[in-house]
Amino acid sequence: MKKILIIEDERLVRENLVELLTFENFQVLEATDGLRGVKLAEQEQPDLILCDVMMPILDGYGVLAQLRQNPKTAIIPFIFMTALADRMNTRKAMELGADDYITKPCSAAELMRSITVRLEKYSNMQRYYQNNQSQIVSTESPLNQLLDWDGITNLPNRLALRDRFEQILENLPSYDSGLIPIVCLSVDRFKRINDILGYESAEALLKAVGERLVKAMDNQGTVAYLTSGEFAIIGEFTGSENQVHEQAQLLRDAVAEPLLIRGHEIVIMSSMGIALYPLHGQEIDSLLKNSQIALNSSRSYGGNRCTVYRDSLQVISADSLALEADLQKAIARNELQLYYQPKVCLKTGKIVGAEALLRWNRRNNGLVPPALFIPLAEETGLIQALGEWVVKTACNQIKNWANLGLLIPVAINVSADQFNHPDFCHHLREILQSEGVDPAYLELELTESILVKNEELSIRKLKELNSLGLKIAIDDFGTGYSSLNYLNKFRFDTLKLDRCFVKDVDKNPKTQAIVKAVTMMTKQLNLKVVAEGVQTEEELAFIYDNLCDEIQGYIFSPPLTAAQFEGLLKSDPDFNLPNY
Repeated sequence: MKKILIIEDERLVRENLVELLTFENFQVLEATDGLRGVKLAEQEQPDLILCDVMMPILDGYGVLAQLRQNPKTAIIPFIFMTALADRMNTRKAMELGADDYITKPCSAAELMRSITVRLEKYSNMQRYYQNNQSQIVSTESPLNQLLDWDGITNLPNRLALRDRFEQILENLPSYDSGLIPIVCLSVDRFKRINDILGYESAEALLKAVGERLVKAMDNQGTVAYLTSGEFAIIGEFTGSENQVHEQAQLLRDAVAEPLLIRGHEIVIMSSMGIALYPLHGQEIDSLLKNSQIALNSSRSYGGNRCTVYRDSLQVISADSLALEADLQKAIARNELQLYYQPKVCLKTGKIVGAEALLRWNRRNNGLVPPALFIPLAEETGLIQALGEWVVKTACNQIKNWANLGLLIPVAINVSADQFNHPDFCHHLREILQSEGVDPAYLELELTESILVKNEELSIRKLKELNSLGLKIAIDDFGTGYSSLNYLNKFRFDTLKLDRCFVKDVDKNPKTQAIVKAVTMMTKQLNLKVVAEGVQTEEELAFIYDNLCDEIQGYIFSPPLTAAQFEGLLKSDPDFNLPNY
């Protein structure tokens, strides 16, 4: 019977895991904090360890670091289970040597698949080691060779990449003055793909991308998997910078071929960063670092591009770090602000609601575009704190306006990290009660991608939110995977028609047909329809003719400060509507 150690301080989570694993015929050991977990691992030598990150006495990172330093526990499969879903924590875990990183909440099937894969790999390692014990030589053991391999993609990992680079340099003729490329490639929007299609589909995608890269290199380089949808490639050839760039474009073209996974056709876009030996570094670590800086530059321009490292990118990278540091201080410095964009009723021309939009007025730099700081907040885990600030501020503003006799519903955007947090509903209830706000005046805007990762959990959460009296809107409707299907599965009050269906709708027959079909269907489902991003008279006329309920866009008003919006409400304007 395989033995699994659970290191988890939350009793309910621990008990649920024990029940599941016992049912699956595992022997289960329990530790309530990191220090006890380390001691138990050393004493019992479990076959696998499940560990939380945030724990008293010694956190999960400390546990993993200690276990990896001890020869007796160094190769025990180690899986993190945590609510920390941001990229920074995932990267830290993988760099410390975690075998997997599972975000709570997760399904039993997802957890069991991860456990099965890691136990199988561990058993293969032990079997290989035992069968080849007599062949072990002092320079390199078969066990170390196996540890240099990534279990998901069947590609070399970062450790193997270092060895391969040294071999390439050893075989490089002294007269060769060409450049060796070190490439970092990331799958754009990998987290979104993982959120929408799930863990197993994301793994299948990574395997397919790895196979395509290996095939495209055609034995002229080494392809390795790093972490979080990122690959590294060392070219085993030399050439000019232009030749390297041409080869990199061939790699991106190979990756971009449509891929069919579980009935979904995915066009994979990728970003690349390139560093060149010896121009940008002499050692693999510095070259990987510089190619990563170039990759980050590609991402900062929206992805789907290739960037060659240059020294000026170091300054940009430093600016990014400064931006991250300032974002962490933004709440304490009172630099955040909510702007409110009116929603106008198409029957009366009156303001009937508002969407609250987060803005950051960075010290000494002015307003930072949301497209820049929101992804940064998601990567660094700050999105939880920002989201809570938005909820509190919006509720406080609703209360202040209500005290003035201005009863106006306010909609706020909810991130995936917020919605998936175990205490999300509890925190909302506490804020509503402490501010004394009627829940009917707060609307939560959710995108499809937030809901589809775990449908059962999403349905339960939506029911709980409805029971609180909150209104729920599905945002960016039509941009996801199975929009109509989810309208039937999930309970919503409002459907927000995305700007992509509103822009130039008066000139596009296909878009017109979609808008007409959606509005007819939503009327039958008793949903309110809000058209987003209306900017022209022609767009307004078409939306008006096709019976949308409300409209939001610059044709009426841009987002306004709270004071400006309050002044607009007090003036009680009648917005001009098409006169038909």
